[in-house]
Formats: sequence, structure tokens, C-alpha cells
Amino acid sequence: MFSGRVTLLILLGWSGAAHLATAKDWWETAGFYQIYPRSFQDSNGDGIGDLNGITSRLPYLKSLGVSAFWLSPIYPSPMADFGYDISDFTNIHPSFGTLDDFRRLVSEAKNLGLRVILDFVPNHSSDEHEWFKKSVKREPGFEDFYVWQNPKPGSVRDPPNNWVAAWYGSAWEWNDERGQFYLHQFHKKQPDLNYRNPAVVQAMKDVLRFWLDQGVDGFRVDAVPWLFETEGFPDEPISGASDDPLSQNYLRHIYTLDQPETVDMVYQWREVMDQYKTEHNTQTKVLMTEAWSSLDVVKTYFNDSNNRQGSQMPFNFQLIMRLDQRSTASDFKTVIDSWISIIPPGHTPNWVLGNHDKRRVASRMGGDHMVDIMAMIELTLPGITVTYQGEEIGMHDVDISWADTQDPAACQLTPETYQEGTRDPARTPFQWDNTANAGFTNASVKPWLPLADDFQTVNVKVQQETSGNSHLKVFKELMDLRGTTALVWGSYKSQVLGNNVFAIVRSFPNDKRTYLVLTNISPQAETIDATVMDGTLPEHMVYRIVGVSSKHSSTSPAVATKSILLQPYEAVVLTNNAAGTFVSNLPLLLSAVSLLITVFSRTFC
Repeated sequence: MFSGRVTLLILLGWSGAAHLATAKDWWETAGFYQIYPRSFQDSNGDGIGDLNGITSRLPYLKSLGVSAFWLSPIYPSPMADFGYDISDFTNIHPSFGTLDDFRRLVSEAKNLGLRVILDFVPNHSSDEHEWFKKSVKREPGFEDFYVWQNPKPGSVRDPPNNWVAAWYGSAWEWNDERGQFYLHQFHKKQPDLNYRNPAVVQAMKDVLRFWLDQGVDGFRVDAVPWLFETEGFPDEPISGASDDPLSQNYLRHIYTLDQPETVDMVYQWREVMDQYKTEHNTQTKVLMTEAWSSLDVVKTYFNDSNNRQGSQMPFNFQLIMRLDQRSTASDFKTVIDSWISIIPPGHTPNWVLGNHDKRRVASRMGGDHMVDIMAMIELTLPGITVTYQGEEIGMHDVDISWADTQDPAACQLTPETYQEGTRDPARTPFQWDNTANAGFTNASVKPWLPLADDFQTVNVKVQQETSGNSHLKVFKELMDLRGTTALVWGSYKSQVLGNNVFAIVRSFPNDKRTYLVLTNISPQAETIDATVMDGTLPEHMVYRIVGVSSKHSSTSPAVATKSILLQPYEAVVLTNNAAGTFVSNLPLLLSAVSLLITVFSRTFC
């Protein structure tokens, strides 16, 4: 009797060599897209993006070629941190819509073959959450739901220790009614939940199950490193990196970050997801964890020595943290190789270029000329990609005045220093077209954040309809290329060529199609010999995709692989003219085989 599980060996090509074409789960080849809901699309004219606005734009996401999208928080909140201070973990903030609006969004997304990922914010709640109100009153079952401490011994009202919040100031806030301090690693309106209390652990697992029941396909887990603190609450040592005792950089956070219990908690959440998949006979539910930690810490989130599984996607922030406009091609190779080296066997790399907390690619990397370079590198690397809204059209950060500043992290600073901490510039409204308010809203009032000055030329409509090249066209071509055999299953090589050209080769055994990615990360032209990195490259190659800065096109003449001239900041994907007739259709073949397996398993089980 068949069990329904089949291991399939396929002979690839006609040389007689056998290769195992292992099946990949949906998320392993996915392109994810991050939506910041307040700034994506407003449907009701209040100047704030909402769920119905997102639903109306789902065909655009489908046209990009992404597989899934994740939403920054949409839950009820006083908006002290724009949704990351949650007052109800199982409902929708009225500004964004209703639960019915969310269910319609999920339904429409699934009709288009798109998966929905939610932001899960487990470290803290709002101080307006019912749990916190009950904890303040020491109601039975909620006494220790949050991290409470008495004043420092011998003092009347001094904080328990020297811990500081991630933004600025003491991490402790006094509560008169309870007569104790509570811990808040972020805003004072974001009290930390106490994960040493089993009731808290269970309550947050129930939150996961609630949203899984609504049809979501996974979670991006916020601020993971802060979940646990060292028991006993000792003072943290001084780092020497700052003279300001209220600055985060003043201390070495050895007791408040990256505690071993934190990793175990991620494994427990993974168990919830896997159990849900089994119980409901559904597809894999994915965990994406946010930890801006060192590589030796981040790698522990994948699995442990007992092969206990954790996050499928511990976010890879290396391209954000370690690369900027001063970086060389050698820096790119070092950073990329360092991430690949920590991926455990059987796990998949992921690549993140930006998000709502960091400056956009064009602004961070030194200008518009780097947009296609970064896209070509990220989207041709092996594994999973994550794109922040607007990166596909090369949106720039917007200089926000002190009067227009909304970000609470910046508002805690001064008019002279707020730009050092503001996250508003990367959160401005999405630029759809060149009409009023860039098509983001038809509001008679100003959008919640100012628009970029260049929205009339940098927008989706202009870049879709131009007769020439555009960042959006390049992005779509790259996303299409990601579905090819070479990029899904193929080998990966990278090398620095010449003085400052970062090169990637992607190919598949016995496939006749090879892709050569060349990015000139410098203001000088370079002529390089690509055959030094792979002797199997053909003598001549043709242009498959070219960046906006390139003078070439897909109709340009073939170029000699031993002598390729790259203009300043030019980015191109080259390929050969021949395609393997068998392997080039491998995805289609595997789909057909999968269908046959399904038929056989249903027939003979």
C-alpha cells in the first residue's frame, strides 16, 4: 500500500548522470514583499493606508512576481509606536478596517496565489492592553504577566538597575497604582511581557493560533532578542562607546539581549506552526525572525544540535548592516559569503535589502545608480528575497521636518538631533502615479507623512509605461529570472573581477543555460575577463537583463566573455543563446510528476 510520500530520482540531461531534484517548499523559493500599511494605499480618504487599499493593489503585487507579502502591525493600538504598541492582539485597528476586511484581503490574496504574513509582536504590549491593566491591579492570574520590580534597595524611587531602553532613557517606568517599576525595552507605553510566566507563553501561542485560523501563512516575529532578561536583574557593564548613561550605546547589553531562553521560545513557536500544519493538513506556515544580532547568534535560530527546528527565516540583515555607499566589490563578497557560511545543511539563505526601520536603498547606498545593482545582486543570489515597498521603483528617503515628524523614536530627541533617530524618511506614502498625492490617497487633508518631491517622475505608472528601461522593469525581469531552473536549483559562484566588479555565476548541472551577473560598483569603467571565475563559460554571451544605467539592451550584439566592458555603475545579466530542451522545462516537468504522484497516492493509499 502506498504511503503517499514518494522520493523521486530524475535523470537530468542526456549524459547519463543522475541528479536528485529535491522538492522545495513554497517559501524556499519565495520572493516576499513588505507592506507598511499606513503608507501603501488609502481607500477611504483619511490620509492613512488601510486593508481595503491593500486589497485593491493585490494585482500589482502579483504582477511583480512575489509569492507572499507581510504586513507591519494592523492591530488595535494607541499608536505610540505606530502599531507596535498593541492593545488587542486578536483584532484590527479601526484605521485599517475590520476583521471582515482582513478576511476579504486573505481570500483575495489566495485567489491570486499570494500568501499573507502578519507581524507578530511578542516582546511587549501597549500599556492600554487589558492584560497590563489587570497586572497593575494584581488581579489573579495577571500579577506577573509583565516584568515588575521594586525600587533599588535603599532608595525611595530609583530604578532597579542601570538598564536603558533601545531608544533613549531608563528602561524602567514607575507605576503609582501598583507601586513598582515595570520594564519597557522600547517606549514607556510598551511594557515588556514576562516570558518566565507560563501563562504569558500560552497566551501568545493562542494569538498565533487565532491568526492561523484566519488563514495567514506565517509570521514575521518582531524584536526577538529582547524576549528574556537575566534573572536577578544585575547592572549591565559600561561599553565605553558613549558618555551618555541614558543612551543605548552606553552599556553592553549582556543581560537584556540574546538570552538562551529566547532561542528556545522561537523553537516553541515553530512547534505550534508545525503542529497546526499537521492538524489542519495545510501548507507550511513560516516563521521569519527579526534579530539584529551577530552571526554566531543568528545561526542558532535555524536549529540546534538535536535537530530541533526554529525559524525558517532568521532575517539576514547583513546587506543593510555592513554595506553602504563606501563599500567595494570585495566588501560585497565578504558580507555575502559570511552569511552563506552559517546556513546549516538543509536550510535556505534569505536576503533583505531594507525595511520600515532603515533608510531606503537609493539613499543608503549613495544614489539612484545603486538601485539596480542591489536588485541584481539580491535577486540572483540563491534562496529567499525580501523587498520593502518602493524599492522596486527606486523610491528615495524624504527629508521630514521636525514639525512633520511622527516617529516616536525621533520625537524623544530634540529638533537638533531628531534626524539621527528618525525612521519617518523610509515610511512615506507609496508613489503610484503622478496625480495628486501620488495616487496614494484622494484625501483633502495631507497624508499622514509628506510625499517625496520626485513622486511625479518616480512612480509605478511612469515606470510601467515608459518606452525605455526603468527600475520597475528591471525588478520584474529579475523576479521572472528567479523562476528558472538555474536560479532555483543551480550552483552559485561569486568573485571580484578587475578592480571593483562583483560577479555571480548561476548554472545547473547538465543545463545548457548559464547566467553571468556583473555589477560595477565604482564610478570608473572596467574591462574584465569573466572566464577566470568559470572556465565553462561560453566564448560569447548575450545581454539578458540590463540596469537603467546601462547603454546596452537585450538586442545588443553578443559580447566576448574574455573582454567585457562595463561602464560606471553598470549592472547586467548575461546568458548564452542555447537552452537545454529537457531541463529548461524542469519546473513544468516536476509539476506534472507531482500531479501523477498525487493521483497514485490517492488511488493506492
